[in-house]
Amino acid sequence: MIERIPSTPPHIDPLPEGTLRPLWSVMIPAYNCSKYLEQTILSVLAQDPGAENMQIEVVDDHSTDADVGLLVERVGKGRVAYYRKDVNMGSLRNFETCINRAKGQLVHILHGDDLVKDGFYKEIEALFNQFPETGAAFTDFLYVDETGKTLYTDPELLNNPGILENWLPYIATRQRIQPPAMVVKRSVYEQLGSFYAVKYGEDWEMWVRIAASFPVAHSPAHLACYRVHNDNITGSSLATGQNLKDINKVMDIIQNYLPAEQRKKLNKTAKKHFSIYFAWMAHNIYRGGNKKGGLKQINGAMQMHLNKTTLVLGLKLYLKLLIRY
Repeated sequence: MIERIPSTPPHIDPLPEGTLRPLWSVMIPAYNCSKYLEQTILSVLAQDPGAENMQIEVVDDHSTDADVGLLVERVGKGRVAYYRKDVNMGSLRNFETCINRAKGQLVHILHGDDLVKDGFYKEIEALFNQFPETGAAFTDFLYVDETGKTLYTDPELLNNPGILENWLPYIATRQRIQPPAMVVKRSVYEQLGSFYAVKYGEDWEMWVRIAASFPVAHSPAHLACYRVHNDNITGSSLATGQNLKDINKVMDIIQNYLPAEQRKKLNKTAKKHFSIYFAWMAHNIYRGGNKKGGLKQINGAMQMHLNKTTLVLGLKLYLKLLIRY
C-alpha cells in the first residue's frame, strides 16, 4: 500500500525522449475546493499563451463536493485537461502526480483554491530568461480571504527582479514563499524528488531543499494570491495542533541541507521565529472560538522556543482562559 505521506522524497522520472515539451505546465491539484476552482482556472486562462506553450490540467484527488470534471469542462471549454484519481491519496501524492504528469519545462503547481494575477507567467518567464542558472523563481504575493479580498502582504525581499543572495540561510529560518507564487524547473524535481514527510510545511521543506542546490530568482511584483480559509490544510492543521509537530519535523530535516557550522544558529533562529508566529496564531484561533486549539498552539509555541514575545502572548492567553474572556 502506498504511503499517503511519503517518508522519503518520491522520485520523479524524466520524460521519454520525443515527448512534446511546452514551456509551461500549470498543474492544478484539487480536492473539495470547487467553490474556488473556477476562479483559479479563469486566472490562468486570462493569460493563456496557447496550447503549444502551456499545458493546463486539473488533477482531482477524488473530490466529493462537486462534479469537478463537469466544472472543468464548463470553465475550460476544452482547453483545460482533467485527470481524476480513483481514490483519494492526500495532498502530497497529488502534488507528486501533478509533477509526473507535467510535460513542460517549467512546472507551476497552482492549488485549486489559489490564483494568479495578470502578468504572472510573463514575469516568471522573464526571470528564467534573465537568470537561466536558476532552479526556481517566484513573485511576491498577496494573502487573500475567501472572497478574494487582500488581507496582508509580507515585507519586500528585493526592490527589483533578481537572484536572491544568501537565500539558503534566510529561507531556512522562516517560510517566505506560498505555493501559487513559485515555479520550479521540472528537471529540478527530477533531481531532488517530490514533496514528502509532512502535510503542513511540506512546501517550506521543498523551498529549502531547492535553495541548497540551486540559485533562486524573485520578482517583487505581487502577482499571485494565497487564499486563507479554515477549510484548507493550513487552517485545519492550526486548529488541531498538527502544524506544531510537522514544523518541528521540517526543522530537523532541513538541518541536513545547511552548512554544519550554521546549523545550530539557524535552527535556533527558526524555532524563535515559528514560536512567535504560532503564539500569534493561538490568539487568532482562540478568538475564532476554538479555545482548545488556541491552548495547543500557545503551549507548543512556548515549548518550541521561550522568548519575551512568546511568553507575553502566552500569559495573555492564559489570562483570557482564566477569566473566561
